[in-house]
Amino acid sequence: MKLLGIGSRIDHPEYGKGVVTNVSSKHYWVTFLENGLETIDLDADFEVIEGVEDEVDSVSFFDVERSLVKILEKWSDTHEKVAIADKWKGGKLILEPDDGTANKEMPIETFFHKIVMVRDRIRVMEQKINSSKNLEDQEKVYLQQYITRIYGSLTSFNVLFKTKSDHFVGERGKG
Repeated sequence: MKLLGIGSRIDHPEYGKGVVTNVSSKHYWVTFLENGLETIDLDADFEVIEGVEDEVDSVSFFDVERSLVKILEKWSDTHEKVAIADKWKGGKLILEPDDGTANKEMPIETFFHKIVMVRDRIRVMEQKINSSKNLEDQEKVYLQQYITRIYGSLTSFNVLFKTKSDHFVGERGKG
């Protein structure tokens, strides 16, 4: 079986006439005139109206994107998946001012996501400080003490995390 290239025109018994817009290891992605985008098996039954050769990527964009996401998840310290504690799922955060103005509400998951982003950014800053060639060792220790205090200030938010390993740890927790 010879693969059709991107731009090939086909006539499918169910979907009608269409053009191959992507090719993966198992499927053609075909945009049909009357049915829109569909994926069909490489060995599906259809008539080739006009075949185009040498226009096939051996790996589709989707495959590349999926692989890249897996690599980033595996090797990056930022944007790791952090679970919110079950009791907070679906909850909301309500900020109620004392001056009678309107309350501010947001889903607790949104607030939790922002806390996790703050934590990730502090970790990146910590890594940059520790790997800096422009700072003396004593300056690095001094800045690290501030970062430890920042983590300590954020321990109140630990109730939101599902697992203890995701908690903020300040000075007392490091010893």
